[in-house]
Amino acid sequence: MKNQVKKYRVDKHLTQSELALLVGVTRQTISLIESGKYNPSLNLCIAIAKALNKTLDDLFWEVS
Repeated sequence: MKNQVKKYRVDKHLTQSELALLVGVTRQTISLIESGKYNPSLNLCIAIAKALNKTLDDLFWEVS
């Protein structure tokens, strides 16, 4: 799943570990989400969106 998590995480000057701590997952989970190798649950998507102060559309909507 393509997403913009890494872009907005970097914009907020957060490491993968820092974002992981904020949303209650491991750094590896954040890495897999950013690389598109893991589809997070809706609850995790919402937690990431809140932590990055973005909407779900900002993070996960695919623009063709």
